[in-house]
Amino acid sequence: MEEISSIAITGKGGTGKTMLATLMIKILTETLGNKVLAIDADSAMSLPYTLGINIEKTVSDMRKDIILYERVKRQMDSQPMRNVMRSILEKGNGFDLLTMGRPEEPGCFCAVNDLLKYGIDTLTRDYDITIIDGEAGPEQLNRRVLNNIDILLVVADMSARSLETAQSIMKVALSNDNLHVKKAGLVLNRFKDDGRAETEISGRIGMKVLGSIPEDNNLNEYDRAGKPLLQLPADSPSLAAVRKILQQIVPGFIRS
Repeated sequence: MEEISSIAITGKGGTGKTMLATLMIKILTETLGNKVLAIDADSAMSLPYTLGINIEKTVSDMRKDIILYERVKRQMDSQPMRNVMRSILEKGNGFDLLTMGRPEEPGCFCAVNDLLKYGIDTLTRDYDITIIDGEAGPEQLNRRVLNNIDILLVVADMSARSLETAQSIMKVALSNDNLHVKKAGLVLNRFKDDGRAETEISGRIGMKVLGSIPEDNNLNEYDRAGKPLLQLPADSPSLAAVRKILQQIVPGFIRS
């Protein structure tokens, strides 16, 4: 079996990519213990909210410290950057979280993206598996922030717009020689199955469907109440669906 150590999740905004990342983190931490790295690579910073984690420092904050404070720069010069990255990890229940954050000043994310890419490339070595909640759309793939990923999951709902976005993301992933993705596929969220939908969608947009997640009243209730999705009941339909996806793509980590 091919070794899998990183899963990146992207898709059109609002289709459920952060939900998928959160439920994967929940299931994997229950299986692996403290060997899961979660990375919020989206400037919207939704993943800490769904994980129930308060963020004290982000990659963007770290970059600002380097620029503004000579004392911090001297401190960073005296130790490996990898250790500095580890210092801004937040500890969750069975996982560590690295958050990209937002730049307070207008302009390009280039420098923050470079630091984020460094964090992804170096910190992942310390963990059994890394789950990355990427930006909506293909931008981070185009900028090669996510350029060495074992599994790329593109999330879409049943709308034509989200499926078109998924198709464009996949086109970028497969056409860029600088991207190294072992396996990629589509995850359908809020899925309503009529017995033919997965096959029809896969054929229409030319993407393999790796799994589907049904409408889940528990998810809707937790979203409305602002409760962390890590607290979802074990019998939630969405959890069962995500477990099935993980059993397919990382079978060595997930018990039946």
